[in-house]
Amino acid sequence: MSHRSLAAWVTVSVIGCLATLPVAAQGQVQSEADTGTWTLPRTPDGQPDLQGFWTTQTFTPLERPDHLADQAFYTEEEWTQLQAQLTVDGADPLARSVITIADPEERARVLDQTHRDETYVHYDNAIWLATRVPKGLSTRRTSLVTDPPDGRIPPRNDAARARAAARRAKRGDRGAFDAHELRPLSERCIAYGYNGPPLQPPAYNDVHQFFQTPDHVVIFTEQNNNPPRIIPLDGRPAISEKIRMYPGDSRGRWEGDTLVVESSHFNDETAWQGSSRHLRVVERFRRVSADRIHYTFTVEDPNTWDQPWSAEIPMMATEGPMFEYACHEGNHDLRHILEVYRNIERQEAGGQ
Repeated sequence: MSHRSLAAWVTVSVIGCLATLPVAAQGQVQSEADTGTWTLPRTPDGQPDLQGFWTTQTFTPLERPDHLADQAFYTEEEWTQLQAQLTVDGADPLARSVITIADPEERARVLDQTHRDETYVHYDNAIWLATRVPKGLSTRRTSLVTDPPDGRIPPRNDAARARAAARRAKRGDRGAFDAHELRPLSERCIAYGYNGPPLQPPAYNDVHQFFQTPDHVVIFTEQNNNPPRIIPLDGRPAISEKIRMYPGDSRGRWEGDTLVVESSHFNDETAWQGSSRHLRVVERFRRVSADRIHYTFTVEDPNTWDQPWSAEIPMMATEGPMFEYACHEGNHDLRHILEVYRNIERQEAGGQ
């Protein structure tokens, strides 16, 4: 069994509404090694079978590193060298920004945890976060962003900058540790931005389990503060414009063998990549082999960017089981985080 997180202790219980799925609906993945060919597996109702465990783990960054300029793909030689360096025994899977470092020797130094500052107290990431298949680069792309061609998220427009300025003004001179409301949503166990939509590779616990019925697809992400995404496929209308949620509201449909999921109705607090409540996300899932789903998304929000942009994230088959990600059980640690900072302030002020 792989060790993916210090928090991953208890095997997750299958949620009640999914426990009634018939065994036949689980589907079987044909082995390319056994047959020499591959046939798209289908559920009893004839739809492509996406069920199983999938991982999005990759060192590929969302945006292209500056030193790569307009290079959209690594050469075969560059990719091979990077793979060997990133997947070496003892490499730190949490060193996500290492791929943005141009110098190979500096990359190797950052990946090696023995070079960390001795005052930095943390568990050994290479032990607790390493997976059975080492984390590397899932494709030769230099960024997950595929459009615009420069591999960069478009700059935020005037409306987005005005929202950011209003948030700063509301915050005033209060520090990040002055109140629990000022701590990040993820730390408060409210929402993780990479849980989707759209899905993005988290730093760890990056496993997604798919379930299917004739009229629903469910995506259950291991590291998640929100409930599983239950996506209806029955053509029901969108929810009321008065209802806004952190993960938005999703509606799916099949276009041939591609699952298309459109999401909207986000709230004002989500602010994914600086977005507004008018964010719209279109995701596409297409199974292309026994061990891979081709996943892409396009986002648009005229109140944030003047153009839509898109990204591509391969999803690779992996093994279960999933583990419970409890987010320190109801977020009781927030009190301690603030208490520690109050103590630091007293020490800096010369108090006891």
